[in-house]
Amino acid sequence: MKTKLLVALSVALAIGAFMLVGVFAQSSGPAFQLLTTITLPGGLAGFDISWVDPGSERYYLADRTATKGTGRIDVVDTQAIKLLYTIPTSKYEVGFSGTVPAVTPGCSISGPNGVLAIPQKNQLYVGDGDSTVKVVDLTARAVVAIIPTNGNCRADEEAYDAKDHIIMITNPAEKPPFVTFISADTQTVLGRFTYPASQTGFGLEQPAWNPKNNKFYMSVPANASNMGSVDQFDPITMLMEKSIPTICSPAGLVITPGQRAMTSCGEAFDLASGTSLGRTMGVSADQLWYNSGDNYFYFGAAQAGVVDGTSNKFLTYLPSAGGHTLAADPNYNRIFAPVSGAGIKVFGYQ
Repeated sequence: MKTKLLVALSVALAIGAFMLVGVFAQSSGPAFQLLTTITLPGGLAGFDISWVDPGSERYYLADRTATKGTGRIDVVDTQAIKLLYTIPTSKYEVGFSGTVPAVTPGCSISGPNGVLAIPQKNQLYVGDGDSTVKVVDLTARAVVAIIPTNGNCRADEEAYDAKDHIIMITNPAEKPPFVTFISADTQTVLGRFTYPASQTGFGLEQPAWNPKNNKFYMSVPANASNMGSVDQFDPITMLMEKSIPTICSPAGLVITPGQRAMTSCGEAFDLASGTSLGRTMGVSADQLWYNSGDNYFYFGAAQAGVVDGTSNKFLTYLPSAGGHTLAADPNYNRIFAPVSGAGIKVFGYQ
């Protein structure tokens, strides 16, 4: 999930200048500390998205490893803070793409990428580098289905509609990019929505499902003519219903139970009205996580920022997080942040 850095449009900058609600200064907040670093077999090289399932107390990391054909999912116990196993469990089972050099510039074919847990089905859905979605049975600890999205580049980030049992996954590097809708009941593709050619090369980013109105939302990075947007989709019709313009280029996106959407560039929205709540400065991210256990937003970046979920005020940075993805367990308010060359760093506070 890599967003291009663009030169901001002068008009958007003028609008954004008076909407900044944060200040680049540390506010009062908890004192985070590094609890431990979980080492992984063979070390941690490339990786992408991570996910916490609080019900099973598991953390899942899309670990691309360093070589072709050896990609895996690392499974961590969030209570014991230890690695349990990796998927696949042996080299003889179906695995993931691993790190693969791009044949076409801008078209990554490495994986795994997006990872999403569906506790009701005891499954993971994983976007892979060969433009497929691989379904992992967590009891068998193995890939049990492979769903093609019929693209040329990697399948990436996902969201799950728990009401209709529909997966939405992005294909951000296609020409033009598109999103794919998949039935989690039949494990078949239901359809796709293709973006205009103007989004080619600029990608699509993190989707999220809102149970209050049964809609998907997705962050769309800036392109040559606008600063980006948060787009709303109907999971049944698979059509975009509206597009909310942003004042910064978003990547990560999360939705709180109070109907607040936060983007990884720090701009928040009231989803009921579509109104911008301004932008918190000092934070950015690839993957963004909302932790219901402490009502904080966590921004996955080299400087992993922490923002209050009520006031949108910047609080602090995690000490030496150093990655582009993270996820938090609300049971223990522990934050799991993978770092290449180190492992999975685990942070907490009293």
